[in-house]
Amino acid sequence: MTPVRISYYSDVLCIWAYAAQRRLEELVDHFGDNIEIEMRFCSVFPDAWSKIEDNWRDKKGFEGFNRHLLEVAEGFPHISVHERIWIDTKPRSSLSAHLFVKAVELVENERSGNGSQAIGQLESLPMLAVAELRRAFFESALDISDWQVHKDISDTLGIDYKEIDQKIRSSEAVAFLAADYEDSQKNGVVGSPTFIMNNGRQKLFGNVGYKLLEANVQELLRRSPQDEASWC
Repeated sequence: MTPVRISYYSDVLCIWAYAAQRRLEELVDHFGDNIEIEMRFCSVFPDAWSKIEDNWRDKKGFEGFNRHLLEVAEGFPHISVHERIWIDTKPRSSLSAHLFVKAVELVENERSGNGSQAIGQLESLPMLAVAELRRAFFESALDISDWQVHKDISDTLGIDYKEIDQKIRSSEAVAFLAADYEDSQKNGVVGSPTFIMNNGRQKLFGNVGYKLLEANVQELLRRSPQDEASWC
């Protein structure tokens, strides 16, 4: 059986994507090798300060956004959000964190090409890097746009930061990230998180419940002709 590919677009500073991580874990637990998670980035917080100042100007700016995130977190018992998020720490952009993860992905690709043992998709280095970045920001209120935070995370993952730095300096990681952003626009991704399946025919955006994701995957696994459009 051909695995169902799920292209998962998100921004590391998006709380809805932070909450949706559990749904990815449940999908992998339930469907195992019958699905493939393709992690991609979209640009929701390219200039986080301007975005928050503009969108929350009439709602007390960063303080209002802080209260909003704390209220959102109350609806998701499995996540933890620091009480001073976006007040004591204000990442300027998600771009540098995304760039770090794409560099990690390039490093892992090289290791796999050199015969490194394959690991589970949620235990891949890029997935772990994203999880560490989100924990650092949402739980500990660290500035994940800061390169020092990236270095600390690379140490946690057992990656020599010199490998990461080389991928960034060579612009390989920049090109890799640019491809994500370009593909997100081509696929009509308007926000984070967005799940895309069936060659773009099925697109689920935002705070999508697990049962809806599960139903879409099951429908794709049931269909017989390879090129038949899903009724889901």
